[in-house]
Amino acid sequence: MKSLLFILSMLLLLAPGQEEARYVRARERMVQTQIVARGISDPATLRAMGRLPRHLFVPAPYSAEAYSDRPLPIGYSQTISQPFIVAYMTELSRPAKGKKALEIGTGSGYQAAVLAEIVDTVYTIEIVPELARESETRLRMLGYRNVMTRSGDGYKGWPERAPFDIIIVTAAADHIPEPLKEQLAEGGRLIMPVGNPATVQQLIVLTKRKGKITAQQLEAVRFVPLRRLK
Repeated sequence: MKSLLFILSMLLLLAPGQEEARYVRARERMVQTQIVARGISDPATLRAMGRLPRHLFVPAPYSAEAYSDRPLPIGYSQTISQPFIVAYMTELSRPAKGKKALEIGTGSGYQAAVLAEIVDTVYTIEIVPELARESETRLRMLGYRNVMTRSGDGYKGWPERAPFDIIIVTAAADHIPEPLKEQLAEGGRLIMPVGNPATVQQLIVLTKRKGKITAQQLEAVRFVPLRRLK
């Protein structure tokens, strides 16, 4: 019954004329005041963030807050990251046409959709089955045919589709999973919050060059923990 209600609510939101002018204005303000003002300058990232109806990626009770400068709950103890963090991680990944991306932690599907606006193909894994089903439905209804979804343990990556030019992990752990490092393509970049999942983590960028991986530590962030299947 819950899945049926979710689909019906999506159909209502997608009906012609439902994206009101206030959402357009809110999205424009979000891009300018939360993203550009904080130093994000990649044109492709800015276009994607300015185009995507973020209010369709949050539960209906939070749609009015979809463009606010903070994460929002999406159910099942998970969140959608604040807009700046999505833009920041996207820009760090250096997205471009011709690239293939892997996302660990689909959530509502927003980060996957941002990447899908830029790269050729996005593979995304969500450990919560209900969220995986909802995000797949949402992405399909929004026309993202270049996003492949899977419900499962993201720690293991998606080996049969590797290597990936971009790997973005939207959950925190005390280390970067070895399978993800192995699935990184030559010249690829992996972005993940690393540290104590219960407190604050550091955003880490791994880059693979000539078979060797180097790490860069960036600013402090806070993400939900990376969950594992038992």
